[in-house]
Amino acid sequence: MRRSVSMQRLDGLVDPRQGLSTAEAQARSARYGPNTIIPGVRSGWRTTLADTLRDPMLWFLLATGALFTLIGSYTEALVMLLALVPLFGMDAYLHRRTQASVEGLSGRLATTARVLRDGSQQTVATEGLVPGDLVLVRSGEFFPADGLIVAGEELQVDESTLTGEAWPVHKQVVERELFSNIRETAVEDVYWGLAGTRQLTGHAWLRVALTGAETLYGEVVRSAVAGTHAQTPLQRSVAHLVKVLIVAAIAFCLALAWLRYHQGHGLVDALLSALTLAIAALPEEFPVVLTFFLGVGVYRLARRRALVRRSLVVENIGRVSCVCSDKTGTLTEGRLRLTHLLPMSNISEQRLRTLAAAASQADSGDPLDEAVLSNCPPPVEQHILARFPFTEDRRKATMVSEQPDGLLVAVKGAPEVVLGLCELPVAERRDWLAAVEAYSNDGHKVIGCAYRTLARESWTGGEPDRGLSFAGLLAFEDPVRQGVPEAIAACRAAGIRVIMVTGDHPGTAIAIARELGLGGEQPQLITGDELAAQIARGEPIASEIDIVARTLPAQKLALVRTLQAGGEIVAVTGDGVNDVPALQAADIGIAMGERGTRSAREVSAIVLLDDDFGSIVGAIAEGRRLFTNLQLSFQYLLMVHIPLVITAALIPMLGYPLLYLPIHIVWLELIIHPTALLVFQNLPSAHAMGPPPTKGTQPRFFDRRAWWVILAVGAIVTLVVTSTYLNGLGADYAVDHARTVALLSLIFAGAGITAALSRLRNIAAWLMVVVSLALSALLVQTPGLGTLLHLQPLHLEDWLLVLGGGLLAALLVRLGLWRREPRA
Repeated sequence: MRRSVSMQRLDGLVDPRQGLSTAEAQARSARYGPNTIIPGVRSGWRTTLADTLRDPMLWFLLATGALFTLIGSYTEALVMLLALVPLFGMDAYLHRRTQASVEGLSGRLATTARVLRDGSQQTVATEGLVPGDLVLVRSGEFFPADGLIVAGEELQVDESTLTGEAWPVHKQVVERELFSNIRETAVEDVYWGLAGTRQLTGHAWLRVALTGAETLYGEVVRSAVAGTHAQTPLQRSVAHLVKVLIVAAIAFCLALAWLRYHQGHGLVDALLSALTLAIAALPEEFPVVLTFFLGVGVYRLARRRALVRRSLVVENIGRVSCVCSDKTGTLTEGRLRLTHLLPMSNISEQRLRTLAAAASQADSGDPLDEAVLSNCPPPVEQHILARFPFTEDRRKATMVSEQPDGLLVAVKGAPEVVLGLCELPVAERRDWLAAVEAYSNDGHKVIGCAYRTLARESWTGGEPDRGLSFAGLLAFEDPVRQGVPEAIAACRAAGIRVIMVTGDHPGTAIAIARELGLGGEQPQLITGDELAAQIARGEPIASEIDIVARTLPAQKLALVRTLQAGGEIVAVTGDGVNDVPALQAADIGIAMGERGTRSAREVSAIVLLDDDFGSIVGAIAEGRRLFTNLQLSFQYLLMVHIPLVITAALIPMLGYPLLYLPIHIVWLELIIHPTALLVFQNLPSAHAMGPPPTKGTQPRFFDRRAWWVILAVGAIVTLVVTSTYLNGLGADYAVDHARTVALLSLIFAGAGITAALSRLRNIAAWLMVVVSLALSALLVQTPGLGTLLHLQPLHLEDWLLVLGGGLLAALLVRLGLWRREPRA
């Protein structure tokens, strides 16, 4: 991750007390740009209107309305314009629903910073910082940009968002001579503060060098966000289907217009024939249904505490076959809890608690300090005289506090380090280290405590590190999240592989895995180094591996790519910038919402609002359910559109009058559109997790049997509609009567298909079937309305013929799907 940076932009700014003037800041802002990583997301009613106006059905209605107006058919023109209202409202609602589901993440982490300008401290928006600014960062605050620490004290920084390391990092103030002489430096050096990292102790004055996308934090996010995301298999399939149907529709429309004109039907008839066939054949429902279903998926996943950033991920999450999950905070609660105290024989448990608390700092930001103080409150009268904080090099923390009877030196830290400060017999030291290993193998984090009392006059101010007495051990554990073992069991039953990826010690990782039920009594573990060597040899990841311990970010990325190469659809959880490469490479990147970094959230497809593994399982189940229902909706569209398009083209080409007038197409669309969108999206799944996933990158949306059912039903309904039309013409060539019987045959067949596919398992299915049939009967049998629509009332034998066609369609669908349902 090392990166060298030129320091020319900070020339003349050596003095740690010198800030910029407002004029200098404005000039630098114009040169370097704002301190932002990515732009926001456009939304609002104008965007909704623009998206809605892309619907070709609206332009078809306007075109036919204008054509009717030109030829003086004002009633038909008015009907066309009135039909715009429900279609426009429906489209606007759908586009706004999808838009609102994904616009909530823009600018969630906007902050302010204290900057020295014009000789005084000012609070400005973080976006307004420029290279050269002098910024004050206090304990508990995040660094707003990358820069050199030019002043400060007791500097410890949490850089886990960038490096994944949990231990605080000790920072140093850059010396003035060094600052004046360096022309190039690496941003990972100890005197750099980095954007997105948090100051744990002390305060720092930061001379800003890099802002926005130039920061290490921003560079990772920018490269990830700028990367293109390949289309999903379903998206490619729908796009290909739409292209094929559009080309075919254009060819048929031109052929039909030419044929009708040369048959002597006139120019208006030729144009109406072409327009009617165009809107009947235009496959606008397929992308609309896909968009709507994905929007519904976004909403439902949000209810499961999974916020979706890219709606197309709803398809992929239902196909996930492997989950590579972090341990801390996802499988576990992400907080330490004191579970075991092991004091020396001459020390009480309460005394051990008191000593541990005396060596802890309340405002350090260290999770270990927080865990100690929540279980071991310090004495009320404690007065701290000196602090020697924990660092990676020291691996211990020392506090010197004033007591009524003198000074108390309290030390806590890594057991082997603390034991090294105490005088103990070799055998006793070995016993304590064995106890530490036993606790670690059970998944505990262990610290040791030591102490010493001093007379006030004997302390010279340095860190006391001799003559300490060992007090005992404290063992902490990160409890398993409630419901995670059940969620892992559900994944296993549904054919989803779960791999725990952690930087922990192998013994700790195995203990947690056993508690989770991951891998049974003997979870299979491999270390990150062993994994890297295995991948380098070109070996596949063994299917029985449950844990990858001691993992580095590059090894996690390699794991994901190797699993994908083996045909797995991989979901990855992560929370830090170090997780960004794996999150971006995964089929589904899942960031933690509570503790995840902005970089992780920006490149991830899903943000878990509760950081809970159970939410991932619920999201997969919801994705599978939605994908299955989307298949049913597309089956319905194909079964209805095949006879609609064929009869709209075939009958006029044979020289008969038009079967469908533009108003009839609008009528059919008002039935087909809401049926495809509303009936199937809410159907319950046969099983909690739905059908098992299909491995590989190119799963078939429909298998061969499904295609045969679709084509067979479409052909039979086409035959029914054509025969009823020709039969309805009769000897007297009753066009309106024939058109009515054929149109109702298609509507009843569509209702039968809807009932058979949905099995009437929700209220929307019942409503669409009943309402479409009832309104059709009302429009046909009401003389005034029938005349307006160029239809005629039907006789009893006509109704029986229409009803028979609908029942035949329903029966064919049920027979075609009968053998598939036990595996649904």
